[in-house]
Amino acid sequence: MTAPIREPVILCEDKHLLLVSKPQGMPAQPDPSGQMSLLAYLTERYPNVGIVHRLDTPTGGVMVFAKTPAVTGKLSAMLGDHSTYEKVYLAVLSAPPAEAHGVLEDYLYHDKRQNKAFVVTPAADGTLRKGAKAAKLTYEVLEPLPDGLTLVRIKLHTGRTHQIRIQFASRGCPVAGDGKYGSRVKCPFIALWSHRLTFVHPVTGKTVSAESTPPADTEPWGRFGG
Repeated sequence: MTAPIREPVILCEDKHLLLVSKPQGMPAQPDPSGQMSLLAYLTERYPNVGIVHRLDTPTGGVMVFAKTPAVTGKLSAMLGDHSTYEKVYLAVLSAPPAEAHGVLEDYLYHDKRQNKAFVVTPAADGTLRKGAKAAKLTYEVLEPLPDGLTLVRIKLHTGRTHQIRIQFASRGCPVAGDGKYGSRVKCPFIALWSHRLTFVHPVTGKTVSAESTPPADTEPWGRFGG
Protein backbone atom coordinates (compact mmCIF):
# COMPACT_ATOMS: atom_id res chain seq x y z
CA MET A 1 0.00 0.00 0.00
CA THR A 2 1.54 3.28 -1.11
CA ALA A 3 0.53 6.94 -1.11
CA PRO A 4 1.96 10.00 -2.87
CA ILE A 5 4.35 12.17 -0.91
CA ARG A 6 2.84 15.60 -0.30
CA GLU A 7 4.48 19.01 -0.30
CA PRO A 8 5.90 20.39 2.96
CA VAL A 9 3.86 23.18 4.59
CA ILE A 10 5.43 26.24 6.25
CA LEU A 11 3.41 26.72 9.44
CA CYS A 12 5.07 29.91 10.68
CA GLU A 13 8.39 31.73 10.42
CA ASP A 14 10.34 34.82 11.41
CA LYS A 15 13.86 36.01 10.59
CA HIS A 16 15.39 33.46 12.97
CA LEU A 17 13.51 30.20 12.48
CA LEU A 18 10.68 28.43 10.73
CA LEU A 19 8.30 25.63 11.70
CA VAL A 20 7.36 23.20 8.96
CA SER A 21 4.97 20.28 8.61
CA LYS A 22 6.99 17.42 7.13
CA PRO A 23 5.07 15.06 4.85
CA GLN A 24 5.13 11.35 5.61
CA GLY A 25 7.56 9.53 3.35
CA MET A 26 9.98 12.46 2.96
CA PRO A 27 13.37 12.13 4.72
CA ALA A 28 14.16 14.92 7.15
CA GLN A 29 17.71 15.13 5.79
CA PRO A 30 19.59 13.50 2.89
CA ASP A 31 19.83 9.72 3.20
CA PRO A 32 20.90 6.77 1.01
CA SER A 33 17.46 6.59 -0.62
CA GLY A 34 18.28 9.58 -2.81
CA GLN A 35 14.80 11.05 -2.26
CA MET A 36 14.36 14.79 -1.95
CA SER A 37 14.76 15.55 1.76
CA LEU A 38 12.98 18.27 3.68
CA LEU A 39 16.31 19.94 4.44
CA ALA A 40 17.23 20.02 0.73
CA TYR A 41 13.75 21.31 -0.14
CA LEU A 42 14.06 24.16 2.37
CA THR A 43 17.64 24.99 1.36
CA GLU A 44 16.35 25.99 -2.08
CA ARG A 45 14.45 28.84 -0.38
CA TYR A 46 16.59 29.41 2.72
CA PRO A 47 20.28 28.90 1.84
CA ASN A 48 21.53 28.95 5.45
CA VAL A 49 18.80 26.78 6.95
CA GLY A 50 19.95 24.36 9.64
CA ILE A 51 18.30 21.18 10.87
CA VAL A 52 17.73 21.07 14.62
CA HIS A 53 16.05 17.69 15.20
CA ARG A 54 14.79 14.80 13.12
CA LEU A 55 11.73 12.75 12.37
CA ASP A 56 11.82 9.25 10.90
CA THR A 57 11.01 9.23 7.18
CA PRO A 58 7.57 7.56 7.67
CA THR A 59 6.61 10.08 10.38
CA GLY A 60 4.97 13.38 9.45
CA GLY A 61 4.29 16.60 11.29
CA VAL A 62 5.92 19.60 12.95
CA MET A 63 9.65 20.23 12.77
CA VAL A 64 11.65 23.37 13.57
CA PHE A 65 14.53 24.68 11.44
CA ALA A 66 16.90 27.58 12.06
CA LYS A 67 17.71 30.24 9.48
CA THR A 68 21.23 31.02 10.70
CA PRO A 69 24.09 28.93 12.12
CA ALA A 70 23.95 30.84 15.42
CA VAL A 71 20.26 30.05 15.93
CA THR A 72 20.85 26.43 14.87
CA GLY A 73 23.28 26.06 17.77
CA LYS A 74 20.95 27.69 20.27
CA LEU A 75 17.93 25.64 19.22
CA SER A 76 19.91 22.40 19.19
CA ALA A 77 21.06 23.03 22.76
CA MET A 78 17.52 23.83 23.89
CA LEU A 79 15.89 20.85 22.21
CA GLY A 80 18.35 18.53 23.88
CA ASP A 81 16.67 19.42 27.18
CA HIS A 82 13.09 18.15 27.28
CA SER A 83 12.29 20.45 30.20
CA THR A 84 12.51 23.47 27.87
CA TYR A 85 10.15 22.35 25.15
CA GLU A 86 7.10 20.18 24.62
CA LYS A 87 6.61 17.58 21.89
CA VAL A 88 3.15 16.11 21.40
CA TYR A 89 2.45 13.28 18.96
CA LEU A 90 -0.61 11.52 17.61
CA ALA A 91 -0.49 7.80 16.88
CA VAL A 92 -2.89 5.10 15.83
CA LEU A 93 -2.14 1.89 17.71
CA SER A 94 -2.89 -1.55 16.30
CA ALA A 95 -4.57 -2.54 19.58
CA PRO A 96 -5.75 -0.58 22.60
CA PRO A 97 -3.33 -0.09 25.49
CA ALA A 98 -4.16 -1.64 28.85
CA GLU A 99 -5.19 1.70 30.35
CA ALA A 100 -6.94 4.74 28.86
CA HIS A 101 -4.08 6.96 29.99
CA GLY A 102 -0.76 6.35 31.63
CA VAL A 103 3.00 6.72 31.83
CA LEU A 104 5.42 4.42 30.02
CA GLU A 105 8.95 4.20 31.39
CA ASP A 106 11.64 1.87 30.07
CA TYR A 107 15.33 1.55 29.34
CA LEU A 108 15.93 1.46 25.58
CA TYR A 109 18.88 0.29 23.56
CA HIS A 110 19.24 1.29 19.91
CA ASP A 111 21.10 -1.19 17.69
CA LYS A 112 22.53 1.01 14.94
CA ARG A 113 23.34 -1.92 12.67
CA GLN A 114 19.69 -2.99 12.62
CA ASN A 115 18.37 0.54 13.12
CA LYS A 116 16.04 -0.94 15.71
CA ALA A 117 15.36 -0.18 19.37
CA PHE A 118 14.86 -2.71 22.15
CA VAL A 119 13.52 -2.52 25.71
CA VAL A 120 16.20 -3.76 28.10
CA THR A 121 15.89 -4.85 31.72
CA PRO A 122 18.52 -4.08 34.38
CA ALA A 123 20.48 -7.07 35.65
CA ALA A 124 19.98 -8.34 39.20
CA ASP A 125 22.74 -6.04 40.44
CA GLY A 126 21.10 -3.04 38.73
CA THR A 127 23.56 -2.72 35.88
CA LEU A 128 22.35 -1.97 32.37
CA ARG A 129 23.51 -2.92 28.92
CA LYS A 130 26.03 -0.37 27.71
CA GLY A 131 24.29 2.29 25.67
CA ALA A 132 20.84 1.75 27.19
CA LYS A 133 19.03 4.98 28.09
CA ALA A 134 15.97 5.85 30.15
CA ALA A 135 12.82 6.65 28.17
CA LYS A 136 9.56 8.16 29.36
CA LEU A 137 6.30 9.23 27.76
CA THR A 138 2.74 9.93 28.86
CA TYR A 139 -0.31 9.14 26.76
CA GLU A 140 -4.10 9.31 26.66
CA VAL A 141 -6.56 7.45 24.48
CA LEU A 142 -8.58 9.82 22.30
CA GLU A 143 -10.73 7.43 20.28
CA PRO A 144 -10.91 3.61 20.16
CA LEU A 145 -12.49 1.81 17.21
CA PRO A 146 -14.35 -1.53 17.38
CA ASP A 147 -11.63 -3.27 15.34
CA GLY A 148 -9.00 -2.35 17.93
CA LEU A 149 -7.37 0.59 16.17
CA THR A 150 -6.91 3.28 18.80
CA LEU A 151 -6.03 6.96 18.40
CA VAL A 152 -3.78 8.22 21.20
CA ARG A 153 -2.11 11.51 22.09
CA ILE A 154 1.44 11.24 23.42
CA LYS A 155 3.76 13.64 25.21
CA LEU A 156 7.44 12.82 25.09
CA HIS A 157 9.57 13.41 28.18
CA THR A 158 12.70 11.98 26.53
CA GLY A 159 13.74 11.75 22.89
CA ARG A 160 15.09 8.27 22.18
CA THR A 161 15.35 6.68 18.73
CA HIS A 162 12.04 4.96 17.83
CA GLN A 163 10.88 5.61 21.40
CA ILE A 164 7.13 5.76 20.80
CA ARG A 165 7.25 2.84 18.40
CA ILE A 166 9.08 0.40 20.68
CA GLN A 167 7.48 1.44 23.97
CA PHE A 168 3.98 0.69 22.67
CA ALA A 169 5.06 -2.34 20.65
CA SER A 170 6.65 -3.90 23.74
CA ARG A 171 3.21 -3.76 25.38
CA GLY A 172 1.40 -5.49 22.54
CA CYS A 173 0.02 -2.42 20.77
CA PRO A 174 2.44 -1.39 18.02
CA VAL A 175 1.81 1.69 15.93
CA ALA A 176 -0.40 0.79 12.96
CA GLY A 177 1.62 0.15 9.81
CA ASP A 178 4.87 -0.33 11.73
CA GLY A 179 5.93 -3.77 10.51
CA LYS A 180 9.41 -3.35 11.98
CA TYR A 181 7.88 -3.48 15.46
CA GLY A 182 5.22 -6.10 14.85
CA SER A 183 2.14 -4.34 13.44
CA ARG A 184 0.13 -6.39 10.95
CA VAL A 185 -2.10 -3.43 10.07
CA LYS A 186 -1.43 -2.23 6.53
CA CYS A 187 -1.14 1.53 6.03
CA PRO A 188 0.57 3.76 3.44
CA PHE A 189 2.88 5.01 6.22
CA ILE A 190 3.42 4.36 9.91
CA ALA A 191 0.52 6.03 11.74
CA LEU A 192 2.68 8.40 13.81
CA TRP A 193 2.50 12.20 13.61
CA SER A 194 4.34 15.08 15.28
CA HIS A 195 1.25 17.06 16.27
CA ARG A 196 2.51 20.04 18.28
CA LEU A 197 5.86 21.60 19.16
CA THR A 198 6.14 24.30 21.82
CA PHE A 199 9.30 26.00 23.06
CA VAL A 200 10.81 29.33 24.11
CA HIS A 201 12.19 31.33 21.20
CA PRO A 202 16.00 31.40 21.61
CA VAL A 203 16.24 35.05 20.54
CA THR A 204 13.02 36.79 21.56
CA GLY A 205 12.27 34.76 24.69
CA LYS A 206 8.61 34.41 23.66
CA THR A 207 6.73 31.11 23.57
CA VAL A 208 6.55 29.60 20.10
CA SER A 209 4.03 26.89 19.24
CA ALA A 210 2.96 25.25 16.01
CA GLU A 211 0.48 22.47 15.34
CA SER A 212 -0.12 20.12 12.43
CA THR A 213 -2.75 17.45 11.89
CA PRO A 214 -2.51 14.23 9.85
CA PRO A 215 -4.20 14.17 6.42
CA ALA A 216 -7.77 12.99 6.84
CA ASP A 217 -7.76 11.40 3.38
CA THR A 218 -4.96 8.95 4.30
CA GLU A 219 -5.50 5.68 6.15
CA PRO A 220 -5.93 5.20 9.01
CA TRP A 221 -6.27 8.86 10.06
CA GLY A 222 -9.53 9.42 8.20
CA ARG A 223 -11.28 6.74 10.26
CA PHE A 224 -11.28 8.94 13.35
CA GLY A 225 -13.64 11.76 14.15
CA GLY A 226 -10.92 14.24 15.08
